Amino acid sequence: MHGFRCKAITPAMMISAVLLAVPLAQAQERGPLALASASYFFVGGKIDSAAEGSPMVGHIYVEYMIPARRSHPYPIVMVHGGSQTGTNFTGTPDGREGWAQYFVRRGYAVYVVDQVARGRAAHWSQIHGPVQPARINFVEQRFVAPERYKQWPQAHLHTQWPGAGKPGDPVFDQFYASQFPSIVSFPKQQELNRDALVALLDKIGPAILLTHSQSGAFGWPVADARPNLVKALVAVEPSGPPVHDVENTGAPDWFKDAERTKLSGLSDVPLSYEPPLAAGAALDVVRQDKPDQPDLVRCWLQKEPARQLPNLKRIPVVIIMSEASYHAAYDHCTAAYLNQAGVPNTLIRLADVGVRGNGHMMMIEKNNAAIAGVIAQWLDRQRLRAPQAAR
Repeated sequence: MHGFRCKAITPAMMISAVLLAVPLAQAQERGPLALASASYFFVGGKIDSAAEGSPMVGHIYVEYMIPARRSHPYPIVMVHGGSQTGTNFTGTPDGREGWAQYFVRRGYAVYVVDQVARGRAAHWSQIHGPVQPARINFVEQRFVAPERYKQWPQAHLHTQWPGAGKPGDPVFDQFYASQFPSIVSFPKQQELNRDALVALLDKIGPAILLTHSQSGAFGWPVADARPNLVKALVAVEPSGPPVHDVENTGAPDWFKDAERTKLSGLSDVPLSYEPPLAAGAALDVVRQDKPDQPDLVRCWLQKEPARQLPNLKRIPVVIIMSEASYHAAYDHCTAAYLNQAGVPNTLIRLADVGVRGNGHMMMIEKNNAAIAGVIAQWLDRQRLRAPQAAR
């Protein structure tokens, strides 16, 4: 097989230099948030009378802020990644405002989720099963200080963590205190959260879905199930790459494909392909002979002719990728997989638009406001308009 090129759009000329130069503390200097309302609710759960005590299961916690002056018709639903909660978006471990406040200040209603069995959505071990143990070394290597461990080629470029990045540092300890155990079964997480997020959209109406990392695997099936309710999909370093996850091994080989194959290419739950897959059938896939560049993984795609994803093709999709994250080696594969399946998308490499040095937890790093600005400008370019006022 000949190596293929994973195409992506990098709209560098569209990002304002003024925006990227905004001081990080500016959000705090603007004064109190002007809100029409703010509260919370739970959605998507059911009482399981077959379990001891009849617990409520399968629900997500949703915290929302509605600005006093709402200038955008569709709210943004923010869904955190693995071991995290919605606090990723409502603040930073060094006390700055998060992406939730950023978008509220710009006239968006914002809904911030705690996943099923995570954070303020109760975990019942007799229903959801075991959870992962604490992994302090994983947190340091993947999220906080990848430059010290150099497990992937881009790791040394990381500069944006707001602190020393070591246990005992106040910022590190605040972030580590925010970590939650996740259900061990990732396929089960995807099924539970897909259903709960669909229930959320059914409740609030059309919305922009913003996912990060692990929850990227939820975004595709949610959009597939409710294509008329997902008005745009912002995938911030979504769970990937397609077909096989990647294990980071360090130099000289850097990458190794995980053994498990993803059921639908992008996730472990079914997607509506055309022509459809027969029950129990697997996608026909093929791997690049050579990577696009030496510091990138070899992507997996479908064998041609590729099955299409018709429910996703009319939804604006952007993939946001930082310079130093482990995703820097493979998010282009997700973009290429979507393109091949008939889903146009924009891949924004933050370094290409002047936002440098970020890792995977970009929403809480020192320049988080600049990254939110990149997302805001992409959304502005989509010119999302409702036929009538969004709920």
